[in-house]
Amino acid sequence: MSDPVEIPLLNTIDDPSDLRKLDVQDLRQVSSEIRDFLIDAIAKTGGHLGAGLGTVELAVALHYAFQTPEDKILWDVGHQAYPHKILTGRRDRFHTIRQYGGISGFLKRKESIYDVFGAGHATTSISAALGIAAARDFKGEDFKVVSVIGDGSMTGGMAYEAMNNCGLLKKNMIVVLNDNNMSISPNVWAISNYFNEFVASPTYNRFRANIWDLAGKFDHIGDRFRKIAARLEGGVKSVVTPGMLFEALGFRYFGPINGHNVVSLVKIFEEVRDWSGPILVHVITQKGKGYEPAEKDDMNLHGVTPFDKITGKSPKSGGGAPSYTDVFADALVDIVKSNEKVVGITAAMSTGTGLDKLQREVPEKYFDVGIAEQHAVTFAAGMATEGYIPVATIYSTFLQRAFDQVLHDVAIQNLHVVFAIDRGGLVGADGPTHHGAYDLSYLRLIPGMVIMAPSDEQELRDMLYTAVEMDGPVAVRYPRGKGKGLELRKGFESVPLGKGVIVREGEELAILAVGNMVPYAQKAAELLENSGRSAAVVNMRFVKPLDHELLDDIARRYRYVLTVEDNSIKGGFGSGVAEYFAEKNYNDITLRIHGLPDEYVDHGTQEELHRSLNLDPLGIARTAGSMLGIELTTAIEKDA
Repeated sequence: MSDPVEIPLLNTIDDPSDLRKLDVQDLRQVSSEIRDFLIDAIAKTGGHLGAGLGTVELAVALHYAFQTPEDKILWDVGHQAYPHKILTGRRDRFHTIRQYGGISGFLKRKESIYDVFGAGHATTSISAALGIAAARDFKGEDFKVVSVIGDGSMTGGMAYEAMNNCGLLKKNMIVVLNDNNMSISPNVWAISNYFNEFVASPTYNRFRANIWDLAGKFDHIGDRFRKIAARLEGGVKSVVTPGMLFEALGFRYFGPINGHNVVSLVKIFEEVRDWSGPILVHVITQKGKGYEPAEKDDMNLHGVTPFDKITGKSPKSGGGAPSYTDVFADALVDIVKSNEKVVGITAAMSTGTGLDKLQREVPEKYFDVGIAEQHAVTFAAGMATEGYIPVATIYSTFLQRAFDQVLHDVAIQNLHVVFAIDRGGLVGADGPTHHGAYDLSYLRLIPGMVIMAPSDEQELRDMLYTAVEMDGPVAVRYPRGKGKGLELRKGFESVPLGKGVIVREGEELAILAVGNMVPYAQKAAELLENSGRSAAVVNMRFVKPLDHELLDDIARRYRYVLTVEDNSIKGGFGSGVAEYFAEKNYNDITLRIHGLPDEYVDHGTQEELHRSLNLDPLGIARTAGSMLGIELTTAIEKDA
């Protein structure tokens, strides 16, 4: 006889209530089907793959053991929640993930009632879960709260601040530590699984309670007996499990547990869900589990473009210009090799920032501090006090987490820390939690801060060199994506501090642009020229200090001035120009600030988002044309 054919189960699950109708033994098949579905989907769309492959059984077990959405499950970081999305009514839309108009790659409250707390940045879930538990108790309600934290999130200090507070408040809540070897503990499944099934069992806990009650009946030796029993239990736990830290913070600890045994996970969660006080369940998973190319990849195919399902390889892009990140990485390695005082610092983003190249070539000058941007900045400040020149290389969206450290620990003390800000501006598919939409605004208000924004790869190299050679706090802000493909000269040249350059002459209007908007502005000026209008383009290069001499010249020569930036229009580069014009009483100038709107921009490709916001060359030309009272012709718009 042939083997029985498995009937697909995933297609019957529209929400977790359907999952809970199944026998617990069926969850293995469901997990397998989710893993296959996830691989098929991300092979076509791209996205975060490895972390989600590791949390398949965890997501299934949690939604099976808890009555979601009444019970609340929080995921941290959000990119490990893809299986959660598949189980919570978004399977049919999963092919749109991270696509323009599609579902988000992270947790998003507006998207689903199952997305309890938005999660794009790390280390937030325990704090949020504790807040939800406290509010629940105020309202006299009785739902469960579960925080799933992992994929490196436990390297962030905020998680420990929250856990300390959990131990003090003693709210009923569960923290699931998803340890996928990017977290804290060794992989010791066999002994710990046996131990935890034992200590989570009703028999053990009844025995424990009976011993406690019996000890209380002995007037003279009861307290001593209880202390001995507690020491014995604690001693066993400290030998068999790595839970001493969590117990000290006030949690009852269970683990490590095999995170890919879905039936055992359900059993553990069903046992601990009704216990009082904060509980920590330590789960060991494998990032990339069940997909051989991901298991073998150094980064477990963490974030991928569309790829071939058989090989796990993404098609080569066909060459072209190197990315700004690659250009920065090469420049930093050259600088570090020639200047023994320069070091590189990253916050768990060595590959994303390009510092993995520094790690390979000059490892002693490379530091990865984990997902701890606040620590990274103050660590850099400490090195600067001793004469070293740290280059803190952090994504724009993550640097905003360390704003106080930039201001208080670096700027007030006028320490020479170089902030290499990758992913400035709109980043694309990661969406509003990752857009670098505010860095020019939050850095520009800091006294003494110098802010540069290169318009091409050569300027990036020269600006990084200039930042290292000057003094005080300085930021070099550059976008995600490829450069212009320039042939880069050897060595470096200093960029004059606070000086911009006119890159295109014009008669009627001046377009003042910074960073990646300079090439766009030049193309916009060409479109205007095709309509018979003349616009100058200025590469301002510095957002702070502004080139006052150049601005004075612009004010004398032009009635119409348009500023363009890939940053919020509130408080950014254009605001700085407006402040200066107001200070100088240039009241006869018509100034328009063009940039990102005062709202959160959704996900999509950079090109799609720029076009939707009129920040592509055609949109800039239209905006400039409206200032001059013209509309571009249809033929010119088609050419664009």
